[in-house]
Amino acid sequence: MSKAFINSLLFTGKEFLIGRTLIVDKNRIRSITEGKDVPPGMEIIDCKGNYLSPGLLDLQIAGGGGYLFSSFPTKEALGSITREIVNTGTTGFLITLPTNTFDLYRKAFRAVKEFAHPALLGLHLEGPFLSLAKKGAHMEDCIMVPRPDDVKALIDDADGTIKMMTIAPEVCDPEIIEILVNSGIIVAAGHSNSTFWEASTGFENGIRTTTHLFNAMSQLHHRDPGLPGAVFRSSEAFASIIADGIHVDYNIIMIAKKIMGERLFLVSDAVEENLIDAYQHVRQSDRFTLPDGTLSGSLLTMLSAVKNCVLNAGISLEEALRMASTYPARVMKYDDRGRIEPGCRADFIVFNRELDLQMVIVDGQLV
Repeated sequence: MSKAFINSLLFTGKEFLIGRTLIVDKNRIRSITEGKDVPPGMEIIDCKGNYLSPGLLDLQIAGGGGYLFSSFPTKEALGSITREIVNTGTTGFLITLPTNTFDLYRKAFRAVKEFAHPALLGLHLEGPFLSLAKKGAHMEDCIMVPRPDDVKALIDDADGTIKMMTIAPEVCDPEIIEILVNSGIIVAAGHSNSTFWEASTGFENGIRTTTHLFNAMSQLHHRDPGLPGAVFRSSEAFASIIADGIHVDYNIIMIAKKIMGERLFLVSDAVEENLIDAYQHVRQSDRFTLPDGTLSGSLLTMLSAVKNCVLNAGISLEEALRMASTYPARVMKYDDRGRIEPGCRADFIVFNRELDLQMVIVDGQLV
C-alpha cells in the first residue's frame, strides 16, 4: 500500500517545506504534494508537526547490537548490528573493518554477501595499507606496504563488497590508487603521516576523501601543513569528522567547516564493547577506550552528531543534516540517497524539536 506522510516540517536536503504531503510508493518517493489532500486508498502517517528529513548515512561504524564486526564477521552479527544502527536513525551505513588478516577479510566478504538489508551499503576497509607512525589502535603486525598483486587479489576476493578503503597516501604508489579507483572503490586518506605534498599528490591521483579529520594523521603545522592542510587547500577532496567533542574540539569543527564548506561530513566512528581478540574496546561514560585507557572509538549516533554540531559548533540544523545525509551520499556518488525528491529512495527519519527520534523509514517501511 502507498503511504502518505502528513503534518511534517519537511527538509528535502535543500530547504524546509511546510504544509506538504510526502507520497511514497513501495521503496521510492513518488511526489511531494501541496496541502493535506491525500489520494484515496493510501495509508496515512501523521508526523504530528515534527521534522522529517533524509535518512542519515554513516560511512564509518564498526559495530553495534552487542557485536564488533571484526571479532564476529558473520551474517548473524550483521543482523544485530544493522537493527541497532537503523533504530538510531541511520538508514544507510558502511560496516567498517580495521586492519586485520586476509583470512578475516574473506570471512567478512562472505558475511556481507550473505546478509541482504537495504541499509547495509557494503564494507569500509580501514587498512591494511596504513602508516605505522599513525596506526592508532590498528594491528601493527598486519599493516603492510601494498603490491599491485596483493591489492588485485583482495579486490577479487571481495567481489564488490568493498565500497570504501582508507589508505596512507605515502605508502601507496599511484598504481595502487588507480587499481582501487578503477574497481569502483572510494579511496580515503587516513592513518597517515604524509607530508602536505604527499597528501596533495594522493588527491590528484584519485583519493576522494579523508578519514576522521585530525585523528591519526600528520597535523597542521606552519612548516608542513600535512594531510589536514592538503585537504583544506583542495577544492574537491572531502573529509569526515567525529563530532563528539572528544576526538576533536568543537572549535576545530567550526574552523574546518568554515574552510571546507560542503566538503566536510559527519561519521560516528562508533564501535561496540568487545573484550576479546585484537580490538578490545571498553565502554566508558562518553567514549570507548582500549583497556589501557587510550581513546579507541565514539559513542555517537549520527543523529547525536547532528545535535552536537547544532548545539556546540555553531552549525545550522539544515547544514548539520546535510553533513549527515546529503554530503555522505555525494562522497559515495549515490544519486538516490541523502535527499527527499521524487525518484529517491524512501529512506527518512522523523524527529522532534529537541532532535529526539520519533520514526525511522527504511526502504519505504516504518521501522
